[in-house]
Amino acid sequence: MDYSENKPVWPGSSSFAVGKTPFGFFDTDTEFQDHADKFAKYAAQHVGYPIMDVELQDVNFYTAFEAAVIEYSNQVNQINITNNLVNTIGIKTGSSFMPSDGLTGAVVGNSFGYITKLSKAYGTEAESGGNVKWYTASINMIPGQQTYNLKTAAQSAVGTTLSDTDGIEVRRVIHNAPPALIRYFDPFVGTGLGSQQLLDSFDFGGFSPSVNFMMMPLHADLLRIQSIEFNDRIRKSHYSFDIHGDDIRIYPVPTTSGSASTPFFKNVWFEFMLEQDKTDNSVLFGNTALTKGAISDASNIPYTYQEYNTINDMGRAWIIRYGSAIIKEMLGRVRSKYSSVPIPGGEVTLNGGDLVTQGQAEKEALITQLREFLNKMTKEQMLTRQNVEATQMNEMMGKIPLRLYVG
Repeated sequence: MDYSENKPVWPGSSSFAVGKTPFGFFDTDTEFQDHADKFAKYAAQHVGYPIMDVELQDVNFYTAFEAAVIEYSNQVNQINITNNLVNTIGIKTGSSFMPSDGLTGAVVGNSFGYITKLSKAYGTEAESGGNVKWYTASINMIPGQQTYNLKTAAQSAVGTTLSDTDGIEVRRVIHNAPPALIRYFDPFVGTGLGSQQLLDSFDFGGFSPSVNFMMMPLHADLLRIQSIEFNDRIRKSHYSFDIHGDDIRIYPVPTTSGSASTPFFKNVWFEFMLEQDKTDNSVLFGNTALTKGAISDASNIPYTYQEYNTINDMGRAWIIRYGSAIIKEMLGRVRSKYSSVPIPGGEVTLNGGDLVTQGQAEKEALITQLREFLNKMTKEQMLTRQNVEATQMNEMMGKIPLRLYVG
């Protein structure tokens, strides 16, 4: 193709109409319509018009202008998402209070909803709350049998058959020795452990129940309880259990009622939860956001492009500069198609490569500048600045001399 052929160049003016941008996100915005033609004129003159021809058409300028607004909205919304995601997780995007354009342009207040859900998850593990249901089941003891299947006992409590893949998590086994206190203290018996002799010395032995008049230091009771517990732990098969997989082994060996050698216990109770319930509730902390149409992460929090007519002058200045950089890169790519143009008696070298390099460098610099500015607008950074300001203010106020009042 001969570059000398008559090719479209920028005529010096344009007239914007709906549908001339690729996406049309802002085509119906009257201010965008007005500024689109002004931007085309600004960008064309920025790259040399009318001294030089600009090998672009009006739709190229409109495309660059739309792309600049989209990029600005994207950068702003990244900060909005960073600030507000934790306060909006789980909110249904179709809620009645949600405007048609989502959270764009709306003030999102602070919420402890996410923290509350997180604390419930910790509460499940710490046994101080949570939202996973606990079940209680019992194992009927069989004399001479130590090992029992927990899942078999749990099925009756759950009310359904548990398959091999249905796991349970045992949280507590209620299998303890009887309290030592009831084994040495009986309000109607004062004999043993030297109590009767003590009562007789105070002439309380003839009263019934005479033990009500016994005065002993509290540590004496504690020492006796401890001695009974140590005796059971060292000299007997203590109340205990081992869990391996789905089986539990009970100590001491269950025996028949009335056996003199081993204490009798008919049932052993345990508390448990279903692993599937725990898994289901761990996803988004049991929130109904598992259903479609709710905010779950940064990908579906409802932020749309900023309305051009609400962007302030600082933002519009950035958009114009970024759009001009796009035009410079775009024009450079067009001119790079031909490195030189033949003319009578010589040739003209085009600056396409330089324009592409300059446009890319300007875009990167503008993105960096905007990100550095927006990063200062995060809630964390703003709280840090307010703290520094408050500290400096207190220091300044501390230098004000105090008035002395003489009464």
